[in-house]
Amino acid sequence: METPLQQVITRCRALGLRRTKALEELLLTLIENPRPMTLAELASSERLAGLCDKATVYRLLQRLTEHGIIRRLGLHERAAYFTLLQPGKHSDYLICTGCGKIEAIQAPCPVHKLENEIREKTGYQGLYHELEFFGTCPRCA
Repeated sequence: METPLQQVITRCRALGLRRTKALEELLLTLIENPRPMTLAELASSERLAGLCDKATVYRLLQRLTEHGIIRRLGLHERAAYFTLLQPGKHSDYLICTGCGKIEAIQAPCPVHKLENEIREKTGYQGLYHELEFFGTCPRCA
C-alpha cells in the first residue's frame, strides 16, 4: 500500500515532473497540514526553510498548480493559499472577503450527485468540482 506521499509522487512523475528533495518536502508539508497554506507559510516551514528559497517554493507551487496536483485558493488581491488535490477526496471552502481567512466546510457536498449525472450524460472522465463560498467571517462582521 502506497503512502499519501508515494501516491502524489507517482502522479507527479506520470506528469513528467522531476522528483527533488524540495518537491518531496513541499508535498509532505501540504499532506501534514489539514488547512490550506500561503507561500510564506510554506517557504518558512520547518521542512523547507533551510532547504530552498521562497522563489523555488513559488516555482514548485506554480508547476504543481498547472498540473492539477495542488489547488490555489483565495481572493485575487490577497495572498493565495495552496492545498493538495487528492483523487476521490475534496474540500469546499469558506473565504472571508474581509480578512482573507479560509476554512474548509465541514458539511456534505450537495454537488456530488450533480457531478455523477454530468459524468453519465457527457462521458467525461476524471470529472471533479471545486466550491468556494465568499462572505464575511464573524470576526470581521
